[in-house]
Amino acid sequence: MSGFEQRRTAVAGGLAALRGPVSLRRDGSNLFRERARGGKGRLDLRAFTHVLKVDREHGWVDTEAAITYEDLVSTTLACGAMPAVVPELKTITPGGAAAGVALEATSFRQGLMHETVLELEILLADGSIVTATADNEHGELFHGFPNSYGTLGYALRTKARTLPVKRFVMVEREAHQDPARFFLDLESHCHGDADFIDAVVFASDEIYLNLGWFTERAPGTSDYGLEHIYYRSIRDRPVDYLTTHDYLWRWDTDLFWASKKFLAQQPLVRRLYGRSGLGSRTYTRLMRLNQRLGFTRFLDRLRGLKSEAVIQDVAIPVGQAAEFLAFLQRQVGILPIWICPLRPRAGYRFPLFPLAPGQLYVNFGFWDVLRSREPRSPGHVNRLVERKARELGGIKSLYSDSYFPEDEFWEIYNRPAWERLKARYDPDRRLGDLYRKCVLRA
Repeated sequence: MSGFEQRRTAVAGGLAALRGPVSLRRDGSNLFRERARGGKGRLDLRAFTHVLKVDREHGWVDTEAAITYEDLVSTTLACGAMPAVVPELKTITPGGAAAGVALEATSFRQGLMHETVLELEILLADGSIVTATADNEHGELFHGFPNSYGTLGYALRTKARTLPVKRFVMVEREAHQDPARFFLDLESHCHGDADFIDAVVFASDEIYLNLGWFTERAPGTSDYGLEHIYYRSIRDRPVDYLTTHDYLWRWDTDLFWASKKFLAQQPLVRRLYGRSGLGSRTYTRLMRLNQRLGFTRFLDRLRGLKSEAVIQDVAIPVGQAAEFLAFLQRQVGILPIWICPLRPRAGYRFPLFPLAPGQLYVNFGFWDVLRSREPRSPGHVNRLVERKARELGGIKSLYSDSYFPEDEFWEIYNRPAWERLKARYDPDRRLGDLYRKCVLRA
């Protein structure tokens, strides 16, 4: 803790010394939207990468907020525990997950990542630091921090719930051909004894439900870190065993299935990447490089194509999930689709990402670049998704491109609550505006 206190004092002084608007200095980002560059003071939190304490007996981990989940999980697994929700990409950080929205295959029981947080230590825009919990004097900030994306302050430390683990995870698959029946079975299993639940839609009549259980014994384990590809195994292996470590990172090696865009699913190229090169860290760096150089945009112009990135996660109430899936297949056409159930816990009251406590939602993850020769308005398909999600009582995450009109955005994401927090914790508005940051990319 003494090292943390020194880093905390230094960064608070550094922020106080900056003038004008502020943003974070980063080595990388898991935001899949471009941001305007320049004109802001840069705050460096990259030294906050230490685990402070793991308490397996009482089920929590106290950690600095800029540590990657890859390093955090490595530490907690050595103590026989895991964070209660481990986002699917290794480079996501607890601070980023708490300020945004994150979920994974434990979320049907544990809720979203921010629901697992017990305590936040937050650096405010004026350089002061507050500790926020659900029921202390900063309880409103604690509940308003998720989905604020750095507009209310920056997390320096998070204390969050953990779960005990066993050595392996056994995964059983159920194949479904009828989406309506699939969602009924998904809901039923969310009341069962599985430790992990997610699913993949390969086609309207080819859906696989993945159910995982901790186990201390395994007849053998699969390795998806080099030659074999996890998402392909879903169709071929009705039962599979992975180490708990490999299960938690099963999607990272191929960034679900996006590695194909980097030729990383070709056996020879895959070997050239090697174990250390395969993974979201490499692919996101390549994506950032492509964004800066405009290589793909240049090729699209040469071929006369209009492109639109549709990289979205959308939570829909389970009763409307079949309708939303039909809409995706009819209007969007991206496959595969990741399905992850989530249930906000009793007492859920996070105003900037409003969900109904106890209601089962289905998160749809669909990610690709769509190309067409037809002239379309910017964000055409994304707007279709935004409208449909709202029509069905759902909500989308803001880590990627959004095209909401301002009044619609604030109706969904609770402007009165955000403005109230902004007035108290950033009255000079140094940390920006949520709409301008998430939609206008300011």
